Amino acid sequence: MNGLASVEHGSAPPSSAWVRFLRTYGPTPNNLTMFDEYVAGAVGRAKVQPIALSTPMLDPMKAHVASEKPGSMLIAGTAGDGKTYHCRALWTAMGGDPRAWAAKGNIKEHRLADGRLAVFIKDLSEFNGEESDAPLARLEKSVLGGDDTEIVILAANHGQVLDRLRDLGRRQGRNHPLRKPLQEFFLQAGQEPERLAVFDLSRSVGRMALEEVVAAVATHAEWNNCARCSLKSDGKVCPIYENRERLLGVGDGAQLARRLGDLVEIARLNGQHLPVRDLLALCANMILGHRDAKDGLMSCGEVAGIQEQGAVDRASVYGNAFGANLPKRRLADRPVFKAMSAFGVGDETTNGADGLLVYGKDDVKLAPAFARLIGSDPVYGATPRLLSAQDKYLEGEEAARIDGGAAAFMDMLQEQRRRLFFTLPLGEDGYPFWSMTVFRFAGEYLEMRAALMEKKAVAEAARGRLVRGLNRVMTGLLIDNVDRIFVASSGGFTQSRVSVLCDTEAPSRRVNGVGMAIKIDPKTVRPLLDVSLAQGAGNSVAFDLTPVRFEFLSRVAEGALPGSFSNECLGDMLAFKAKLLRKAELIRGRSEEDDEEEAGADGSSLTLNFIDIEQGGHGFSRPITVRISE
Repeated sequence: MNGLASVEHGSAPPSSAWVRFLRTYGPTPNNLTMFDEYVAGAVGRAKVQPIALSTPMLDPMKAHVASEKPGSMLIAGTAGDGKTYHCRALWTAMGGDPRAWAAKGNIKEHRLADGRLAVFIKDLSEFNGEESDAPLARLEKSVLGGDDTEIVILAANHGQVLDRLRDLGRRQGRNHPLRKPLQEFFLQAGQEPERLAVFDLSRSVGRMALEEVVAAVATHAEWNNCARCSLKSDGKVCPIYENRERLLGVGDGAQLARRLGDLVEIARLNGQHLPVRDLLALCANMILGHRDAKDGLMSCGEVAGIQEQGAVDRASVYGNAFGANLPKRRLADRPVFKAMSAFGVGDETTNGADGLLVYGKDDVKLAPAFARLIGSDPVYGATPRLLSAQDKYLEGEEAARIDGGAAAFMDMLQEQRRRLFFTLPLGEDGYPFWSMTVFRFAGEYLEMRAALMEKKAVAEAARGRLVRGLNRVMTGLLIDNVDRIFVASSGGFTQSRVSVLCDTEAPSRRVNGVGMAIKIDPKTVRPLLDVSLAQGAGNSVAFDLTPVRFEFLSRVAEGALPGSFSNECLGDMLAFKAKLLRKAELIRGRSEEDDEEEAGADGSSLTLNFIDIEQGGHGFSRPITVRISE
């Protein structure tokens, strides 16, 4: 604990039981409250009100049961999505006895008013190997066997239910008939199997889930007890309460929560699934995190020692958002902190931001901005420790250059960059906050997606940058065109980095059914590029535009070399180009069949379109006819 003592002055602080309970949701080495089965016991021991989260799929589940539709129900998702939580809520809503649910046993039965027996299988993972055969047989009997006497309500992870069905089918010498349709439903958003209602909780997690978790934690009634706590009286700053207030939006109009939501949304759109369990761990860590506390998470008993040592700033809510209070090993074990650390906040920066942080206090031109953006926050901004380390560093004191002094100051700079990401006002001239992440164009991506969702036009700057990036990847040339898209090849090898032969070209904006359109994919709810090479259905190729692919194209458009940013993205783009080349070949083949004269008069010449670049970067295709000798 680095010498940080747990001190109790007189009676325990009034919110200590609540903070202890909240701590169990955080990324501790053994946080059993992550699992719904342990929540009731933890609440009883702490004698506090539980954290109440909505069950967004409960109403449609209740409606399905009330409709008396034949068949059964699968509550699916990944670990931490709230499958057992929903299952328990449905049991209670249907009149099930909470004491019966809490009793031992993974299968619970309840007779419904319509005569059916509701069979709840709380968690398929609780069955080892062939133990799951019996409950799966009951599911199959209801879904495929036409048995309407039971409705089986099964909670299971995606991969787990598919694996168990595959193993069951193998032991029975067949391909289980439920496995393939379920796999298509999970992976390709296909149709759910007949007589099996599937409620996939993994599709309901996103920004709205984070907002609900933040509200449930930060507005919990137990915080009212802090009003009579001595740890926040007489001008003292309690880091736990301070972090809670900041997460709640006090003082910044909820900007911290909005930026946090942006990060979670970008991670989700990149394909990273952050279940509710992880979002609870994130919020608990943001409020309770401290680098010197036991397990990196504060208790009320440690706050007095933190205050006495002048170490409140080491509980910065902004660093805690990225797990700066946790050892690297524990960070690697938590998907939410792996996702957050992938943004590089703290490591990425700009010259302007670092100049402000290092020289702003003493520079006449920078001093007003320093006072406004850093000096105005004495708790986590211009703290005595930061200002002292800054003076020693700038004055060149030997102690600041050796024995880790410079490293300590660099660590403080990293912490201040994280704080700036969350606190810089929107539109702050000279200090763009997204430039302090690896996703410098994430703001434009979110704006483009919001515009598409609202059926509005995409900003011309974003569209033009996308087209410029596409052209530079397709050709390997520094082309600045934003009016057309060149689909180029090198004469046979589509994966070539430099391609100067223009196979075909299309307008950068869809006109009369030809050209590029930017739209929302209804399955992924992400933007996609749809490039049509000819009028009519089946003549276009779509490209899923994730945030990282948008970043790649934007960086290339601004001058980055494709391979220096992401070889994976480059491979994806070259595969997209190959599909366009193949589509163009198919269209030409159909055209030649319709009009044989276009195939060439006698086959003695060949016309190739070479891409040339004019001064200023404008590219154009120049036809060259080559005579073929016999």
